[in-house]
Amino acid sequence: MLGLKLETDPRWVNIVETNIEEILTDHAWCEQKAATNAITIITLNSEHSDLVTDLLVLAKEELEHFQMVHEIIKKRGYKLGRERKDSYVNELYKFMNKGGNRVQSLIDRLLFSAMIEARSCERFKLLSKEIKDPELSKFYKELMISEAGHYSTFIGFARKYGKDVDVDKRWKELIGFEGEVIKRYGKSETIHG
Repeated sequence: MLGLKLETDPRWVNIVETNIEEILTDHAWCEQKAATNAITIITLNSEHSDLVTDLLVLAKEELEHFQMVHEIIKKRGYKLGRERKDSYVNELYKFMNKGGNRVQSLIDRLLFSAMIEARSCERFKLLSKEIKDPELSKFYKELMISEAGHYSTFIGFARKYGKDVDVDKRWKELIGFEGEVIKRYGKSETIHG
């Protein structure tokens, strides 16, 4: 369904298991950034009432996920660390068309968002299957399902509002770009790292 070029090496989970506090902190901040991203899309495209409605729901879900991760952090006696930079997301951002018209900008932002959700979904699926911690295995399985829904929301709106853009061509280009970017990741205890 996701069409990613490269799957995460399952050994990444072994790295994650060496520092659960770090993966949880990084994950919490990823959820916060996802909520902020949805609000930004709403702010820049408020004329699309269906997009506003659906992305408000999505932003709320992302904040709920942030809260859920924070609860796990507290329950385990950890502290929510400082916000982390997400180099993977920053590299994907470079692919976005910054000089196009409003429609092109919207489509690229939606596809960029879909890509991040797709990779997160893929990572959560791997965690749900491979992590030895039963609580986190169950938690990541639930979140994987949610991320897949978010991916579908972003792709659906890109196709709906991208009538003058070859959305499928642009998506394939982004998948190819992401496939090269992700080769440099999977070596740290972060969601995209």
